[in-house]
Amino acid sequence: MTLFTQHYGQGDQSLVLLHGWGLNSHVWDFILTPLSSHFSITLIDLPGYGRSQPFDTLSLDEMASHIAPHIPSQSIVLGWSLGGLVAAQLAIDFEEQVKQLIFVASSPCFSERAQWPGITPQVLDNFKTQLATDFRRTIERFIALQSLGTANASLNTKTLKQAIINQPQASLAVLNQGLNILQHDDLREKLSKIAAPTLRIYGALDSLVPRKSIPLLDKLWPASQSIVIEHAAHAPFISHPEEFCEAIINFTH
Repeated sequence: MTLFTQHYGQGDQSLVLLHGWGLNSHVWDFILTPLSSHFSITLIDLPGYGRSQPFDTLSLDEMASHIAPHIPSQSIVLGWSLGGLVAAQLAIDFEEQVKQLIFVASSPCFSERAQWPGITPQVLDNFKTQLATDFRRTIERFIALQSLGTANASLNTKTLKQAIINQPQASLAVLNQGLNILQHDDLREKLSKIAAPTLRIYGALDSLVPRKSIPLLDKLWPASQSIVIEHAAHAPFISHPEEFCEAIINFTH
């Protein structure tokens, strides 16, 4: 088993980027240039995704354990969507390595619960069923959801699709396990264990992380701060790269 990592930039601070479900570290191509003058960037394909092959299905804490040895000490760890959960788990289990945490279009609990907005269990169950019958189309449908409602939705979707073209695709078992993590894992009660200063970045139009969850998390995680990018959806680093990079640079400096 090999975890794929790649390094960019000459900045003084270490920035680790973790992608979301079904994709790989090519999703960050759009923002590498503006960030590389500020940070030494480590790109990681999550275990079982992209070029990190072959991995069996892993739990959230197992994923964090595989990634931790590849993170420079005192890093800023940025996780998007599913990668946000992995980043939070790293901040809980490997406190000495995570200097700052950036939580992008993510939630400590993605699934809808009592008095907690999120993705309905039926939607996630439907994705699991569709994966088994039409693997590629299900991935593309999930990608399309991530730009829904944005001004350049088709262009943003195309950019995300480019991240999986000509790259190894995660297995059905790994993708299903990723959906299981999104459906069942709940880190809300563990947020108080995160010592690293934390920034949460959201898209106002995100259909996967509802905007009404933001004030709830402001109260639940008062040590963190939140930014909402208007007119962005689930991939604000693609639809609004300048505003996104500015938020990161301002927070980390």
